[in-house]
Amino acid sequence: MFGVIDLPTYLAGLILIVLLPGPNSLYVLSVAARRGVRSGYTAAAGVWCGDTVLMTLSAAGVASLLQTNALLFGIVKYAGAGYLTWLAVGMLRAAWGMWRTRREATAEQAPAPAADERPFRRAFVVSLLNPKAILFFVAFFVQFVDPQYAYPALSFVVLGAFAQLASFLYLSALIFGGTKLAAAFRRRKRLSAGATSAAGTLFLGFAVKLTMASA
Repeated sequence: MFGVIDLPTYLAGLILIVLLPGPNSLYVLSVAARRGVRSGYTAAAGVWCGDTVLMTLSAAGVASLLQTNALLFGIVKYAGAGYLTWLAVGMLRAAWGMWRTRREATAEQAPAPAADERPFRRAFVVSLLNPKAILFFVAFFVQFVDPQYAYPALSFVVLGAFAQLASFLYLSALIFGGTKLAAAFRRRKRLSAGATSAAGTLFLGFAVKLTMASA
């Protein structure tokens, strides 16, 4: 179909890959838990746009350039790690503030979400500043593209559409699950602080993992 081979195997692998936790899905869950469904989908839209850009770059051969140019790969890698670290520090600072005021806060006194967070932009940048994601899209997609097909770009579009559909379903589940957590977070300041600390720690882990990545 449209130059795509072994579609069932692709879909099975795609589901497993989408379900693996990463900075994108974690950030969307965090936004939904703190700010609700609308903001959750705003962050998710940033992820989808970022993934679309990465898929386009991969199809255009940018992944091959990153694989062969160690300097360029290093620049993108450390820029991405730095941004993830910056997000992690922000989360940990917010968690510390919640922990210090845990006895003062009630559901009515809970602080309002930061107006300048801009979930779409943050999620978009997190998606883009990950060279391993670009390499993954090529390494995974190319296995299911028929080299004899006359229009390989169409094959990439079909594979990308399935990937975005899987991402939409998964992030939607996280968003609605996150809003259920929000009520508990508002009632229990310690729980909110602990969850935010865990998210910040995981983002630091993602940053460290990215710095250790090789092309």
